[in-house]
Amino acid sequence: MLALELVVVLGLAVLLCNAAGPHLRIAPPILLLLTGAVLGFIPALREVQMPPEAVLLLFLPALLFWESLTTSLREIRRDLRGIVLMSTLLVIATAWAVAAVAHALGLPWGPAWVLGAALAPTDATAVGVLARVLPRRNVTLLRAESLINDGTALVIYGLAVGITVGEEAFSVPHVTWLFLISYAGGAAAGAVTAWLGLRLRCLFTDPLLGNVALIVIPFTAYLLAEEIEASGVLAVVVAGLVMSQAGPRFAGVAAMRRQAEAFWSLATFGLNGALFVLVGLQAQSAARTLSGSDLTDALVAVATVSATLIAARFAFLHSFPYLIRLLDRRPQQRLRRMGNRPRAVMSLAGFRGAVSLALALSVPDMLDSGEAFPHRDTIVFVTSGVIVITLLVQGLLLPAVVLWAGLPRDTAVDEERLLAESTATEEAYEALPRIAAGLGTDPEITERIRREYETHLQATSAGESESDDGQTLRHAEQDTALRLALLTHKRATVVRLRDDNHIDDSVLRQVQARLDIDEVRLTPQEAAD
Repeated sequence: MLALELVVVLGLAVLLCNAAGPHLRIAPPILLLLTGAVLGFIPALREVQMPPEAVLLLFLPALLFWESLTTSLREIRRDLRGIVLMSTLLVIATAWAVAAVAHALGLPWGPAWVLGAALAPTDATAVGVLARVLPRRNVTLLRAESLINDGTALVIYGLAVGITVGEEAFSVPHVTWLFLISYAGGAAAGAVTAWLGLRLRCLFTDPLLGNVALIVIPFTAYLLAEEIEASGVLAVVVAGLVMSQAGPRFAGVAAMRRQAEAFWSLATFGLNGALFVLVGLQAQSAARTLSGSDLTDALVAVATVSATLIAARFAFLHSFPYLIRLLDRRPQQRLRRMGNRPRAVMSLAGFRGAVSLALALSVPDMLDSGEAFPHRDTIVFVTSGVIVITLLVQGLLLPAVVLWAGLPRDTAVDEERLLAESTATEEAYEALPRIAAGLGTDPEITERIRREYETHLQATSAGESESDDGQTLRHAEQDTALRLALLTHKRATVVRLRDDNHIDDSVLRQVQARLDIDEVRLTPQEAAD
């Protein structure tokens, strides 16, 4: 029964915290984390343990795949060099800094490097939720970094654990090979899986079957990469990016795309929320494994390592860019430069999350000699504590720092959306006579659609022009409001016919589905993050 109780508790926690967050002006992930820690005091929930496999094999592929599908590849290409540096050199530097601090606090070098590797990568899900107050470029940089840097951290982590337990030996060629197979193998596995997935989706016209194929893609990419000992994380990311570019080219799958967007939005929302609650539960559980002087030392380590993470990130982001400026004086490089205040915001936005906790929980219990893995409880506790600190402290400070930085309002998305809508409508309007003639459409139908397109073009032109007195735009808004009100009246009529036993429930659902499609078309939708 514990599993069923946990599902109910997680569902209620996700629901209530996300509902209360806007009213309390606190980011919902922070409330979810605190809720998880409080739930840890309930005796029945103290038995809950989050297996690392659940994060690495269940949560991570699904969450990373959706993050990749909704990340701008154009923005990644624009800042590719910075993203690669943050995903590799910054991760290595951060792991070294944390390991050095942990060793100074009493951990042997092996466990210290394990802790450093676990805490080096930022978390894609936390970044995606907590950094939405930033402009698009900053969010893309943070998301792309957190999507890729797990591969670097996993190589360092595997090497540190292997050396500590006696299974690995450090050598430059060996480390180079591990990085090569991790990145090249992961990228290849993701690309192959995406290509096969696209071919498979082409075989199905049923939206349900096509989306089942889509669900299988991230887990297949992760499995294929793991089979060749490459980065499963990078495989999922590459598969998602390939699908984001190739997927929209397929015609005739609008219903499939709508269904996919609804499913993934709901699924990742629930998984994200449950994950934050489980991290809070695990942090509370980790606190019970230590006592006395060990607990005091671990708390000192949490504070010191948290400060080290911020300092290392701050130092990297305020040093390497200036080196790049000295080496690259091209005009396009000057356009990509970022000021010190935005870099301070980026420094504070390096959240840690479930990936770090999964790595800490994956530390083996025993060495090859049969002895217990040294300081395993400390590694789990410090990792849990640092995750809590980064999500709570940095998450609460970030809005204030963004306000201090005075980041400009990002209007590029609205401008580009208006450009896409107006250009698509103009070209469709111009092609209307030719298409209608090819289809043999009756003149009255063609004329009606032509008038609708003219109205749409006038509305978009009014949105672009400041000289418009607002009448055209006001008419467009009134037209939409009237159409929505009529849809509401239609829906009430259909429900009344069902209640009066004039139509069946199946007929109600069919008619309601058509009305819902019209309502979605008329209602402004927010772009996927």
